[in-house]
Amino acid sequence: MKFPFVGDVKSETETEKIAQEFARLLKPGDVIGLTGELGSGKTFFVKAACKTFGIMNVSSPSFAIVNIYNGIEKINHFDFFRIKKIEELFDIGFDEYIDENSITFIEWSEMFPELMPTKYYQINIVFINNDNRKITISKNE
Repeated sequence: MKFPFVGDVKSETETEKIAQEFARLLKPGDVIGLTGELGSGKTFFVKAACKTFGIMNVSSPSFAIVNIYNGIEKINHFDFFRIKKIEELFDIGFDEYIDENSITFIEWSEMFPELMPTKYYQINIVFINNDNRKITISKNE
């Protein structure tokens, strides 16, 4: 996969293929920001990527703020959607999750861009219609 990557997908199967190909590039310490409107497929993308690490129990962390999964790699899965103030993230120790021992996915990362590290991947999913999405993946270094 070369960056920036742009893919027009017409099914969940195509999205899974892209997510799993992307996941094979990831290593502990990587941070991935995901943006896209509600229902565009951010959690589905994370779920598909996590299968690559043997993790099958992925769910949206909307109410919990963060879910932690253990598989071949440790995965932190954040959802900033319900966060009103950055202090809420510091209260749960957000900065301690971003480390060299885990891969971190952050849905709605655009809400607090100042929390993103210098180096990270950015995934944008644009909802075209019920079956079609445009997925853009870039690498910020």
